[in-house]
Amino acid sequence: MKVVIPVAGRGSNLRPLTNTQPKALLPVAGKPIIGHIIDFFKEKGFKEFVLIIGYMGTRIEEFVRTHYKDNEDLTFEFVVQVPREGSAHAIWAAKESLKEETELLICLGDSIVELDFERFMKIDGCAVGVRKIDKPTDFGIAELSKDGYVKRLVEKPRIPMSNLGLVGIYKIDDAKALIEAIAYIIKNEITTNNEFHLTDALQQMLVKGSKFTAMEVNSWFDCGHKDTLLAANATLLARPNFPLSTEEECENCVLIQPVKIGKNCKISNSIIGPNVVIGDDSIIDGCVVRNSIIGTFSKLEQLILESSLVGHDSTLKGAFQSLNLGDHTDIRFGS
Repeated sequence: MKVVIPVAGRGSNLRPLTNTQPKALLPVAGKPIIGHIIDFFKEKGFKEFVLIIGYMGTRIEEFVRTHYKDNEDLTFEFVVQVPREGSAHAIWAAKESLKEETELLICLGDSIVELDFERFMKIDGCAVGVRKIDKPTDFGIAELSKDGYVKRLVEKPRIPMSNLGLVGIYKIDDAKALIEAIAYIIKNEITTNNEFHLTDALQQMLVKGSKFTAMEVNSWFDCGHKDTLLAANATLLARPNFPLSTEEECENCVLIQPVKIGKNCKISNSIIGPNVVIGDDSIIDGCVVRNSIIGTFSKLEQLILESSLVGHDSTLKGAFQSLNLGDHTDIRFGS
């Protein structure tokens, strides 16, 4: 069974970081998002991957081919989606690579999901991962019948009839039926916000008789937004046996775990953590850094930084004050 990973999007919600690199390569817990996804399926025994690329796609292909070059049992095929017209259109772009397949696994390239995967794979028919969400109007939604099966799938409903959001992982038991469903919505111009969505294609499969079961996942991080990217970072750092850094790697520092420091870093006179990842070859001096992801080759001095994303090769320098204050003084720096 092939794993299909659409990673063609621009990641507009993560600008300016995605002005210079694709969203799939943004680091989370010391590894690009696409690395977490591939490693998850690799650990489950999958060996064939189809990556649908677009925006800065050559950089994604370069990372994958370089990072997994020693894994000779893995095969990667890269399909370019031009133009980029939604998640269903991404699968349509790869239809020639999938025409011999019976079953498929699809995982959207900005979703990190934790679930009982063995139970998910044993579900009869098609399966979709779901999670209860607060804003169902912003996502694809699954409506269930009384017997527990999916009765309707809707992309960004104006009036939601369910709060079960589709989290971006799908098991398809009839790849041919999926391709035919996508062909139908493209021919009939069935779009949401001018894009052909996978949700609408799966709904067409439902109409034609396919059976879908929704399984609630343990956790889900839609890494297309700053807050969820930082939340994913914190959760992954807290996993058992995650290789955390120690104060021996720093000079005159306090680490509040979990903290992961990259290679060749110089960290001094700082308080780091919790939930902080620092990229390779970075320099931090005289800072307090909490709940943040710092890119490689970055330099931070005299800062208090919280809930932040700092790109690669960035420099931030704050102000250092030496004060002699008299009684009844009230001085406020910043807000």
